[in-house]
Amino acid sequence: MGRLVLIVRLVLADLRRHPAQAAMLVLAVTAATATLALGLSLSGASQRLYDQTRAATAGPDVVALVPGSGPDVTSAMATLAEDPEVVAGNGPYRIVYATLTVRGLSSNVVVHAAAETPGPVDRPLVTSGHWVRPGGAVVERGFATALGVGPGDHVTIAGRSYPVVGIAVTAATSIYPWAAQIGPGGGPSDATGLVWFTPSDTRTLAAGNALPVTTALDLKLRDPDATEAFLDTHHLPGVRITFHTWQFKAGQDMVILNDSQPILVVGSWLLGFLAITGVTALAAGRAAEQTRRAGLLKAVGATPGLIAAVLLTEYLALALLADALGLALADLTVPAIASPTASRIGDAAGLTGATVIATTVFAVLVAALSTVRPTLRALRTATVTALTATAHRPRHRPWLVALSAMLPTPLLLGLRLTARRPGRAVLQACSTATTLIAIIALLTFYAQPSRAYGLSLPNLSTEHDRWLLLAVTALVIALAIVNTITFTWTSAMEARANMAIARTLGATPGQISAGLSTAQLLPVLSGALAGVPLGIGVYGILSAGKVIAPPFSWMLGAVLAILLATAALTALPARLAARREVARTLSAETA
Repeated sequence: MGRLVLIVRLVLADLRRHPAQAAMLVLAVTAATATLALGLSLSGASQRLYDQTRAATAGPDVVALVPGSGPDVTSAMATLAEDPEVVAGNGPYRIVYATLTVRGLSSNVVVHAAAETPGPVDRPLVTSGHWVRPGGAVVERGFATALGVGPGDHVTIAGRSYPVVGIAVTAATSIYPWAAQIGPGGGPSDATGLVWFTPSDTRTLAAGNALPVTTALDLKLRDPDATEAFLDTHHLPGVRITFHTWQFKAGQDMVILNDSQPILVVGSWLLGFLAITGVTALAAGRAAEQTRRAGLLKAVGATPGLIAAVLLTEYLALALLADALGLALADLTVPAIASPTASRIGDAAGLTGATVIATTVFAVLVAALSTVRPTLRALRTATVTALTATAHRPRHRPWLVALSAMLPTPLLLGLRLTARRPGRAVLQACSTATTLIAIIALLTFYAQPSRAYGLSLPNLSTEHDRWLLLAVTALVIALAIVNTITFTWTSAMEARANMAIARTLGATPGQISAGLSTAQLLPVLSGALAGVPLGIGVYGILSAGKVIAPPFSWMLGAVLAILLATAALTALPARLAARREVARTLSAETA
């Protein structure tokens, strides 16, 4: 039998014997790699969406905007259009600033004058209904989604009702809510949506309501990448011109995702750490079994290299499988995350090679960091010792005996189990602190004051980040639940001899069960207390601004919820372990 075939057979046999452990590893690494891949892919996905929208709508390379109108503005625009580097243009056209209301919602809006037959530059793509006609309005798709309107609905602009005849997308402006580009008078703009009218309807709207106007011109350059050189040659005296390049608009698309990427990347770190702690607990719980397995392989002539390959291949194979699942999940999810406003079209899917490499290295590190130590211990154990190995017996510490002698039986057992496995207790405390970091960060997010777009529309960036943070926190809690059960069951299996002896000395199954639960609650309490300030600190680092701490009652509730959840989750495995027959346990340990 070939070496590779032997390794594969041994790995498959072990997976069939331990399907639950394999599923836990795959779940943990999949969640971590999917979150990391999403965080690393957002900027590239946003750029792809803009490029596809620009290609589909003949987006301009440069948009020139001048506050107001009149002969000076017209002359300045003509000078720009006649530049030798300009090969095509759209305009000049009017942009009118107004207010839009519909179904109790209100927002600032800019109305663009658009020809009924678009020219060679800036041809908005109609995704529903049809293009502008006299008396009708076409609404930009991101803005329409926020308003909840479509063809056939009516919107009120500057006090007059207009039917919505179509929905369209464009690359000539930034995504909703930054359609204004500049505000009235050329200054900063508020959150604003975009609507198209015919030129005559736009003039009527501006004149009838004395609304502010900006004149705009869309330009296509001979060399689209030479926008900066073009801008450097056009500083016209007496006219305040604002230029927006296509590179600026592509970068502006990422602004709404500025907080999303850190949430996903930091979330992947938290999930990865939980994966490492959980898999480490599993590997430690199977240490005695793996040592005996290594002894059997040594007894039949296997080399240390073959034994190491068998023990490590199982975890590495599962980690790589989870990595593939995480990448596939990220590939399916990234379009919705990368385009929260529906202002762009196209396919955002497609992970870069750098992202695939990063997540694969991440998955391999999770498997390696969790399993290298038990593997090395198994290899260093002598064959005879390995064949008779049982669970590692910790040293007895006289100070611990003296300290716990006067305590109630459940607390005595719990304290001794915790103190005899300090490394396990530290891992569990860190796992709890990691969970509290995510929960407290979420509560801190909700404690911050929210700012609406325009007059009454919700802040899409805030809503988007809230859903991402909720999703990451839910994944962290799910892995924390799995880890808690794993820690309890592993502790019960390793302490079964001690618990059986305690039973012979008069401890009841209920006291044994309570002791096992107490052993989990002690490190959880310390981890929970550490996780509260760490969660606020992590949120402060991500927000890079003044942070309002959540109410004390919220944080206390989170800590109590963690403690109650741990007690509930540890009750069943602890109860099952406590009811194991004493005679069978002692005979198995001494066999």
